[in-house]
Amino acid sequence: MRATFMYGAGDVRVEDAPDPVLREPTDAVVRIVRSCVCGSDLHPYRSMPFSGRGTPMGHEFLGVVEDLGSEVSGLKRGDLVVSPFAYSDNTCEFCCEGLHTSCRHGGFWGAPEVGGAQAEAIRVPQAAGTLVAVPGVGEDSALLPSLLTLADVYGTGYHAAKKARVNERTTVTVIGDGAVGLLAVLSARQLGAERIVLMGRHADRTDLGREFGATDVVAERGEEGVAKVRELTGGDGTHTVLEAVGHTSAYEMAVGVARPGGVISRVGVPQYEEAPIGFDSLFGHNITLTGGPAPVRAYVEELLPAVLDGTVDPGRVFDLTVDLEQTPDGYRAMDQRDALKTLIRF
Repeated sequence: MRATFMYGAGDVRVEDAPDPVLREPTDAVVRIVRSCVCGSDLHPYRSMPFSGRGTPMGHEFLGVVEDLGSEVSGLKRGDLVVSPFAYSDNTCEFCCEGLHTSCRHGGFWGAPEVGGAQAEAIRVPQAAGTLVAVPGVGEDSALLPSLLTLADVYGTGYHAAKKARVNERTTVTVIGDGAVGLLAVLSARQLGAERIVLMGRHADRTDLGREFGATDVVAERGEEGVAKVRELTGGDGTHTVLEAVGHTSAYEMAVGVARPGGVISRVGVPQYEEAPIGFDSLFGHNITLTGGPAPVRAYVEELLPAVLDGTVDPGRVFDLTVDLEQTPDGYRAMDQRDALKTLIRF
């Protein structure tokens, strides 16, 4: 089969790779029909040291079940399935608490023994707990882009809002106009928020954010951006801040716009080891810091009906479609901000 590997910063290649096979009775083999490039893939794309051994890439996919281990229940060959960006058994105590990214028997795509999802096929450990079948949807359905967002970016934006306890009484600031930030806006609106400030400086993206539910857009950054959000909120800041970037500057803005007693929910993968949490930043203002890698498996069944009936259309975050062999072009386009999110079709 053909699969995508990263050898270092800016060095993405589509190469021949062994076809995946069942290794455990809890495995499935899935033929991928849609995958994508994630904003988090750009972190290694910009910084990974060169290696002679490529790293398998991709962690979001829709596919068709091709083979099943003897202990896999609830699925059959030919099922169209959506997969979260982490695999899990969906039965351990952490999964039962909604923490599938901490599953005792789980893990993440991209490990050599599992493979990446920017490929023609993939081995899925813990298939019964990981994969969610989507009956009645064909391989060429117009719903596929929106269904694919359930693998990561929609569930991650929703996780940010849920961890922040967004509701109809809370004001919200979303930091970041990437796919996760925009779908955090959509999620905050779904949870009832009526005032949502989106901090982003790319008009094509923030326009989509307005359509998803943002009431205000702040293009300024740093102290100027903080001052603007404070001005919009009568000097107080917002009850919740959903940080979807992961850089220190975004965290510092989150601290700056959080209202006393507020919540900062981080889902942007942190690209730093330390951040202000002391008296002048969080402690003295009774601000809660939460977030983390989204257990999107916990949200798929909750979010799926509105995608299927067209109530929401999170797939609008995809603005570039490429074939698998063109995946390196998809990375370049996102890195240069010529694309918001790249869809890979097969």
